Amino acid sequence: MRSKLTVRLIALLFFLLPFLSIAGEKGTETDIKSEIKAYIQHHLEDTYDFGFYSYTTDEGVHKYKGFPLPVILWDNGLQVFSSSKLHHGESVAHVGDAYYKLDHGKLYKTDAEGTINYDEYHHATNVKPLDFSITKNVFTIMMVSLLLLIVFSRMAKKYKTSALPSGVARILEPIVLYVRDDIAIPNIGKKHYKRYMSYLLTVFFFIWTINLLGLTPLGINVTNNIAVTFCLALLTYLITTFTAKKDYWMHIFWMPGVPKLMRLVLAPIELLGTLIKPFSLMIRLYANITAGHIVLMSLIGLMFIFKSWLGSSLSFVLAFGLGILELLVAALQAYIFTMLSALYFGSAVEEHDHDHAH
Repeated sequence: MRSKLTVRLIALLFFLLPFLSIAGEKGTETDIKSEIKAYIQHHLEDTYDFGFYSYTTDEGVHKYKGFPLPVILWDNGLQVFSSSKLHHGESVAHVGDAYYKLDHGKLYKTDAEGTINYDEYHHATNVKPLDFSITKNVFTIMMVSLLLLIVFSRMAKKYKTSALPSGVARILEPIVLYVRDDIAIPNIGKKHYKRYMSYLLTVFFFIWTINLLGLTPLGINVTNNIAVTFCLALLTYLITTFTAKKDYWMHIFWMPGVPKLMRLVLAPIELLGTLIKPFSLMIRLYANITAGHIVLMSLIGLMFIFKSWLGSSLSFVLAFGLGILELLVAALQAYIFTMLSALYFGSAVEEHDHDHAH
């Protein structure tokens, strides 16, 4: 539904393109498009500092408003320094006897002049130290985790003294009950659902909160980092694997009621299916969030390309409408991830009546 609406909005915009005037001459137009493309790429990537906004002075000097984060490297020993030394990739960081420089969002070891060597495919060949830095995404994950811990800890304490919720618990209680009654119990069953409720609630509120922060001007895009979605999907896979009953594995490696020759054929296919499930979780969350950010930022960028009031106004309306839609997508992606995780848990603990089947 969301993809169809997005396609219609973009189709409407391109239909009206002949009636809109484009800003500037060809050279200026190309410069604006390049700036917009670079801005979108910068918006999507992780950074070594937490920036609120930036601007360029009349003298052409870039000013950044935010705060630095710690850079932690292992390069012949532990190297710890502030990301302010990198100055958003514009400077070379001198730490001890080593020099480091940012190139396309990655940190490389270099010399005092900041020389970066490239191969024939324009890939940097400089040594890249082991990086354990607290980047913007890592900092956001830590803050959101701490926030959820504080909120739900206080919520749990209030339930010990009063059966009636108060404060933020009044808002969260219906959501918690929805996850329990409409996601966990129907997919896992009343007998086993309690074992998985803590994980399901954590992953639901974590993804939802992170996605909402991604719609703010802070430029936080945690779930459009495939490493993050990979870790979330891996947790679901590990929980499914290590809590599964023997019936689950029997239906994978030695299906009852199936001829023995077919069992040998179906066993590797079913085993591959256990890996495809978390892979689909990873790609679905990553692709939907990334696509939404790219389309939204592109529509905002069109406001600076079109010169007429009609073009800029139309771009603003489309961007505003898509931004409202992204609020729904933020919750929808959290729901889908939690629902599918519960479905996999349910299949792992499902009890089969083989005698009745035979």
